Amino acid sequence: MCFSAGASFAGGVVISAVGVGAQTKVIKPSQRFFAVIPFFFGFQQVAEGVLWVTLGSAKYPVLQDAATYIFLVTALVIWPVMVPLSVRFMEEVKRRKQILTGLLIAGCLLSAVYAFCLVYYDVYPQINSFHIEYVYNVPQTLMTVAFVFYLITTIAPFFVSSVRRMWVFGIMIAISCIVTGIFFAQYLTSVWCFFAAIISIIIYWILSGVKTKAAG
Repeated sequence: MCFSAGASFAGGVVISAVGVGAQTKVIKPSQRFFAVIPFFFGFQQVAEGVLWVTLGSAKYPVLQDAATYIFLVTALVIWPVMVPLSVRFMEEVKRRKQILTGLLIAGCLLSAVYAFCLVYYDVYPQINSFHIEYVYNVPQTLMTVAFVFYLITTIAPFFVSSVRRMWVFGIMIAISCIVTGIFFAQYLTSVWCFFAAIISIIIYWILSGVKTKAAG
């Protein structure tokens, strides 16, 4: 989380608790993967909490590196695959599922690009104005193109889905990205993940709607 270690750890616990609740709303195996998303967000926020602590001290460089890459691998490598895949699992309309398959393929390719960048280029996390900034030595053109595809693979699936209420999740994620880009552009990776983590509470509501519809 983007404000302090305490906020990160607390947020990680709360969001993980939402994940536990989301699991109780699962009525089909195809929904299980979508329901674990809050757990990933919770784990990601705990990792950034550790990063807050280690950035304030030079005593734990190994732990700092581990926390940095856990956070970034989740943000850049896992989400472009997990979002379209989890939504695709729940989709029952053939044409929409085909579109989600295309987004999943794009997400896999994008994840490979980000994984390469994390291995090949250095990244330096630093605390700046009460936020964590991730400084990448990656060519700006590559970062810009990759980010466009990142937006497509992590937001579009929610609008393609025919699942009730899923579009609300997409709108909230899109709005959070716009707000972050306007007010926290320098800290986009950290702050947008914070907003997205909080918004993931909606997953409980989405699965509740699916359960209600099935019961009806």
